[in-house]
Order: sequence, then C-alpha cells, then structure tokens
Amino acid sequence: MTYSSFLTARWSVKKFNATVIDDIWPETLLFTLIATMVAAVTEMTRHKLQVNNALLTVLGTVLGLVISFRTSSAYERYQEGRKYWTNIQTYSRTLAQLLWVYVEIERPDKNYGENAEVQRRAEKLKAIVEKRSMINLIQAFSVAVKHFLRNEPGIYYEDLYPLISFLPRHTVDSSSEATAHDFLPIWTGHEKLSQSARTTPTVSPANTIRTKRQNRRNDSFDPEKALPRVTSDVPLRGARNPPKPTVFDYFPILMIVRPFMIAPMWLYHRIVRKREVYSSEPDGMDGPPVDSNIPLEITMFLHSYLQYLQKKAYVSAGVASGLLGNLGSLQDTVTNLERVRNTPIPFAYQAHLRISLWLYLALLPFQIVQAMGWFTIPATCFGSFLLLGFLQIGQEIENPFNYDENDLDMDSFCLGIQRELHEITAHPVLEPQSYIFSAANQPFAPGDCRGAEEIVSDVTHDYHGPTQGMHTIRRTLLKSWRQVEQVTREV
Repeated sequence: MTYSSFLTARWSVKKFNATVIDDIWPETLLFTLIATMVAAVTEMTRHKLQVNNALLTVLGTVLGLVISFRTSSAYERYQEGRKYWTNIQTYSRTLAQLLWVYVEIERPDKNYGENAEVQRRAEKLKAIVEKRSMINLIQAFSVAVKHFLRNEPGIYYEDLYPLISFLPRHTVDSSSEATAHDFLPIWTGHEKLSQSARTTPTVSPANTIRTKRQNRRNDSFDPEKALPRVTSDVPLRGARNPPKPTVFDYFPILMIVRPFMIAPMWLYHRIVRKREVYSSEPDGMDGPPVDSNIPLEITMFLHSYLQYLQKKAYVSAGVASGLLGNLGSLQDTVTNLERVRNTPIPFAYQAHLRISLWLYLALLPFQIVQAMGWFTIPATCFGSFLLLGFLQIGQEIENPFNYDENDLDMDSFCLGIQRELHEITAHPVLEPQSYIFSAANQPFAPGDCRGAEEIVSDVTHDYHGPTQGMHTIRRTLLKSWRQVEQVTREV
C-alpha cells in the first residue's frame, strides 16, 4: 500500500471524506456565528460583550493537553490493531510453511496390496489435498477475523463461505438423521438462515449471487474470482458490506434532530420486528439466534487436524510443537483484537471533554473581542476548526476495524495473506541435490568463483586432499572474507 503526502495526494471526494472537515463543519459554523454576533454587537453598538480573559490561557492549555492525550490514546489503539494484523500475517505464513513442508506425504502406516504403486500415488495425492485444504482454512481464518471485527455474523460471505463450505455440518455422521439440534455452531446463528437453508443441500451457485455494487466491480477488481467455485443454499453477502449512506452523511447539520427522527424507527425494530423474527423460528429453535465465534471454530478444525497428524505420526514432535505454538498465537491475537474493539474510551470521559470544549469555544469570542475586534471571527473559526478537528480525529480512529476511510484496510490484509499462502503451496518440496550442485551456484565466491558442480567433480583440486583439504577450504573462506571487507567498506 502506497501512501501519499498531503501536498502531493490527488484530491477527490473520497480523499475529502477521509478528512474530518465533513464532521466538524456544523460545530465550527455554530461557534463562528457566535463570534460574528459578539463582534458585530461590540463594534457596531455601545454594548461591549466582553469578559475577563484571565482564565483563557489556563483553560486553553489544559484543554489542549487533554485533547492531545485523547488523540494519542486513540492512535495507540489504531497502531495496536495494525500490529496484531501483522501478527496474523506472520503466524499464517509460518503455519502454512510448517504444514506444507514438514507434514509427510509418504504414509508408511498404509498397507498396500496389489497395485501398490498406484495406491501409493493415490495416498500421496490425498495427503497433498489434505494439506492444501488445511491451508485454505488458514486463509479462511483471517477472513473470518475481518468479519468478526466488523460485527458481521455468520459465514455466508463471498470471500469466506467458499473456503469452509466442505466442513461438516452436523454432530451426527449421517445428514439424513440430523435435526435442528445437531448443527454445529459454525452453521447456526445466521440471522437470515431459513429453515430450508439449514436442512437442504446446496442449490444456488455462489458466484451468481451478487449485488449490483459487486456487478459493477467485476470488470475492474473482483478478487473473489480467485476463490473456489462452490454452491450455497443461502444468498451470499459481499466481501465488503459498508453501511448505506444516509441523509445525515450528506447534511450533517441534521444530526441535531436525528434523535427525534430515529426514535420511532428504533421502537418499531425493537418491539415489532423482534417479535416477528422470534415467531418465525422453527420448532426447537426458539429465541434469538446465537452467533458463533467463527475464528474459534476454524482453529478447532485445525487443532483436530494436528491431533490426527500426531496420532498417525505424520509429524515429528518438534514440528507439532511449532504448529501448536502458532495456532495458540493466532488465537491470542484474535483475543487482543477483540479487546481493542470492545474497550472504547469511556463515554463519560468523551462527553465531559466535548462539553468542556463547547463551553470554551462559546466563551472564546467574549474573551478576545476587546483585543481583536472584527478579527475575532476568523480567530474563533480557526480555533474551533483546530480543537474540534483533533477531538474528532481521536473519535474517528478509536475503532480502526470499520469501513471508514481512515480505518485499517483489512480486506487488503486478507488478500495479502491469500497471495502468500498460494505462493507457499506453489513452492515444491525438493531435495537439495536437485538444485544446489549446478554451475550457477558459486558457494565460495568471491574467493573461488567456480560452480558447485565443478567444485565437487574436480577431484584433483586441493579441496579433495586427504590431509589439507579442509584447511584449503577454510583458507578460501578467509580469502572471501578479506575481499568482501575490502570491496564493501568505503575508504
């Protein structure tokens, strides 16, 4: 991701929305109007609207320090969120590398009968399919964390469902014997999951259920095309589901009357719609749906696979310890991300700070009008813009996991993990002899620039001597060190 400076950035509506100007202009306008009134009355009439400015410096300094602390605290949360996403990327890469390289595809516990070679190749293919499927679950983990942090429940998303659609759905082996009580947590709790969707096989192709917004994106950027093409019995939501813009986004000044406008709608959804949803639940599923922790469910399947590998002795104890450590680190990282999301700055602190700032800005024109006259208006406007802007920035980045322009680009993080995991599985697990001993490899350069193949095959060279061979190799390595020291150091 490339970041542009403020002066060189290409400005657009999207860039403007990333600023806090759209959020603070009503308040800035209000205090500017107050300053205009104070300046006009003082300058154009015999009434002097002025107060003692003794507290101006003291209160301004205190408010500045408190607002600075508020913004710094919010930015620390933003940085924490980015750091934990870096941890997810690191642990996902390491876990995929351990699975892909160290899990054996030779299964010595298998007893092959006739056509042993054919069965051995089939078992190798099964082992590779197993490992690739588990690495897909690692990719699904990061996507599930993204939706989890955005308070998007369930698994029916275009970037998540194709990666986990093969997981078992019931606690019983036969789906024909399953009831509404036998569904695993990962398959229950979706608010739009109907009774038929819980019990019938998949019938609708996932890649054909797209919203108008996604259809417009198909010709330019559609990363979901790189996912498995599976079918879904529930319409899949998009990978990104930002809230729809409202009239308050276009006319922020209407925020003043917003409580009176949304109160009837809130009561309707709280009372009427809630009863309708509960009454539509099938037998045995009364009450509100319970959303499962999808990242936790995915790690449970990864732990189950690790237990299977240990039981079959397909991994060594050291590798199993590394796999367990990375799985534990992934779970710990999700817990920390959840802590950042669910621990906001206390409301009492935010409310008291904002009210104190409003009072300070409202009284500011009365304190400076005697000294500044008509310049009270631009001075108050600038001061309001400055202080309210910093306060709003702190509120903007306090929760960095939503869809705001200043939030973390978690979609980009997930796509980066996807690319890296595919790069890992594209790498063959080769024997070192297949690529080390070639003419292109010069291991002793610059002391000896011959290729590894020539070094090994030239038995007449001093390297192969019975007594001085190892000493000659060491002398060559010392020669390389001296040349590197001379060439790489500036005089």
